[in-house]
Amino acid sequence: MRTTVGIIGAGPAGLLLARLLHNAGIDAVVLESRDRSYVERRQRAGILEQGTADVLREAGAGERMDREGLRHDGIELRFDRRRHRVDFPALTGGRSVTVYAQTEVCKDLIALQLQGGGPLLFEAEALAVEDAGTDTPRIRFRHQGREDVLECAYVVGCDGFWGVARKAIPAGLSHVFERTYPFGWLGILADVPPSHDELVYARHDRGFALLSMRSPSVSRLYLQVPDGTDAGTWSDKEIWDELERRFETDDDWRLERGPITQKSVTPMRSYVHEPMRHGRLFLAGDAAHIVPPTGAKGLNLAVGDVVTFARALTHQQETGSPELLDAYSATCLRRVWQAERFSYDMTALLHRAPAATAFEDRLQLARLERIASSRAAETDLAEAYTGFPFG
Repeated sequence: MRTTVGIIGAGPAGLLLARLLHNAGIDAVVLESRDRSYVERRQRAGILEQGTADVLREAGAGERMDREGLRHDGIELRFDRRRHRVDFPALTGGRSVTVYAQTEVCKDLIALQLQGGGPLLFEAEALAVEDAGTDTPRIRFRHQGREDVLECAYVVGCDGFWGVARKAIPAGLSHVFERTYPFGWLGILADVPPSHDELVYARHDRGFALLSMRSPSVSRLYLQVPDGTDAGTWSDKEIWDELERRFETDDDWRLERGPITQKSVTPMRSYVHEPMRHGRLFLAGDAAHIVPPTGAKGLNLAVGDVVTFARALTHQQETGSPELLDAYSATCLRRVWQAERFSYDMTALLHRAPAATAFEDRLQLARLERIASSRAAETDLAEAYTGFPFG
């Protein structure tokens, strides 16, 4: 097989890249190790920045998102039994975010790709990227019980942290920056309408909590728990009781309870691999960087990467200049590090470290007070949350 761009991974990044390239008249093949059903039910991020939502619309994948997604014009911060709303449009010149699950983004993009895009091969396991430093990279893969080779002009690895793409970058060229956190998130899906119409981020002496949603009838909630926690050790009642404690306020707000349909624990880490390019191989999304979920940046960073690549390749096709492709890694990393900084700041602001002192507790409250009382501090949070510009 031969194509211009070989894309490893049919998550939202790989699928969106295929759509952007198709719209630009550039052929691509997508290889996905899992089957279609798995990809379309894989639970991940659910917050789309303004820029991400705009790109999906421009790519022709925004119709159902605009019909079923939930536009949010702010978030609520809770601390010391108080509530403070951050008004995004008022602070950012009109920007907002959209609650629309990654599973739904994938369903929309898969449907478009199968209707009129290039080849999308499910259960096609990428085994290795070969000759990445040459002008003729290859992806060796297994599909339908036999090995094959996809010859490409470019390879984009959207295959996540455990994929093969990053392994093709020589160890001597790789620089890794990472941080692990001594806590994780116990997340639940519950068949109950959300208890608030916007996301609620709660800082409590017992730990962080987040109230989110997947739809008007399905709630998504999280609790900070020690690293290594087994979700099965928490009963439904214990989870609801703890959520109620951490969301408590001095007014009459109440947390609505319902049947819990899913429990899982998400570990927390920050990770960046530099560079994000080697020869004709380009990394995107979790293959190059991971952020703690507090800032809602993971999916949006991946979108920024593939938008940058698609624009750069289109520029080269139209002008013959490789300038933007050559700048891919540096362009993406500027945005990546701002998102890493914001995600780290939000994590440190809202989570209680296991060995936190009374001094550190007071500093957290002072920072939250500053956001609640200073338009400048509040604007900085709102601008970062609604999204950094694509490079």
